[in-house]
Amino acid sequence: MSADQKQQQHPVAIVTGATAGIGAATARALQAAGYRVFGTYRKPPATKIPGVDYVACDVTNDLAVDAAVREVLAQAGRIDLLVNNAGVGLMGAAEESSLEQAKSIFDVNLFGVVRATNAVLPVMRKQRSGRIINISSVMGLIPSPFMALYSSSKHAVEGYSQALDHEVRDCGIRVVLVEPSYTRTTFESNALAADQNIEHYALARANAEAVMRNEAAKADPPEVVAATVVAAATTAKPQLRYTAGRDAATVSLLRRFVPASAFDKSLRKRMRMPA
Repeated sequence: MSADQKQQQHPVAIVTGATAGIGAATARALQAAGYRVFGTYRKPPATKIPGVDYVACDVTNDLAVDAAVREVLAQAGRIDLLVNNAGVGLMGAAEESSLEQAKSIFDVNLFGVVRATNAVLPVMRKQRSGRIINISSVMGLIPSPFMALYSSSKHAVEGYSQALDHEVRDCGIRVVLVEPSYTRTTFESNALAADQNIEHYALARANAEAVMRNEAAKADPPEVVAATVVAAATTAKPQLRYTAGRDAATVSLLRRFVPASAFDKSLRKRMRMPA
């Protein structure tokens, strides 16, 4: 058997935003699990993961997404898995962001997912197989003060994924959500600030920022999320959603079973919100 034939036996995965954090950990874990991995980047990675192929792709650009998918197909001939990981955070009160800033967050976190998904679906339908894993967040399940636009973008990803899974299941394609909580990456520290400051929110915003920094410092490493992605990618009968890490599982459980008033009170206390 030739080297090319052996290479073609490996399932092919695309991981968006694969240069750092959850994306890099996921690319590494999938490669170790036997996938041929193509990691996308907006800026070239400082360090490349051995065995991972890299493709330029800005998920906010239709032409760039289509070109990246065509390049993967030219090199590998098929696409078995898409992990929509590329995303951006935004810290600030909802009122503190302009409409243009709100649109920019959704352009990455929601419409970037839609662009990449639409680009691979014709390939997967033709193959009669494929899996799409969307990296959501527990903030797609619960409200998060001072992360309103990020949280709402993840709520949108949740709804989109659930509906899409029903639409493509008869083609042998499944859509899965992976929901991390805080993760020990630079994501929180690199989150955008709202493009205006309103004095009324200053104290509560500072409290929320401090809580998030503390939680991120002691959070699970990105490898925990990556392991969850591999499990969701390789199981024969995937669930619709997987929480990643103990904190995410606890929050999801509490959200479902704790009365709304008690959950609301607990959340405000945890986020050090004013009475």
